[in-house]
Amino acid sequence: MSSARLILLAHGSRDPRWRAPFETFATTLQADLGADKVRLAYMEFVPPTLTDMAEEASRDAVQQLKILPLFMAGGAHVDRDIPEQVTMVRERFPHLDLSILPPIGEHPRFVALMQEIVKEYAG
Repeated sequence: MSSARLILLAHGSRDPRWRAPFETFATTLQADLGADKVRLAYMEFVPPTLTDMAEEASRDAVQQLKILPLFMAGGAHVDRDIPEQVTMVRERFPHLDLSILPPIGEHPRFVALMQEIVKEYAG
């Protein structure tokens, strides 16, 4: 088992059509990186949750969870709700080292990729 795991944290929706691209993305990454390296969780509405991922990590002897919000930018969920969930997980699983990464939409390479896609459509 790995000592660290990346948690892709999406908003969540009861609509399976909304979840499908995230699940495909996570499955592809698991195939590339190894199933024990990356997991998908949802902030609300459907499991698995961040707490579910912490429980699984504890069973798997994973020591560190890096949480990557699959959000375009900061806002109430990124600035308040995700940190609140992380605080609750830390209280329940004090042995886990949890860190919240910046939202994926703020990463310079993600922004550059979006610009390329827009140029392609505008061209």
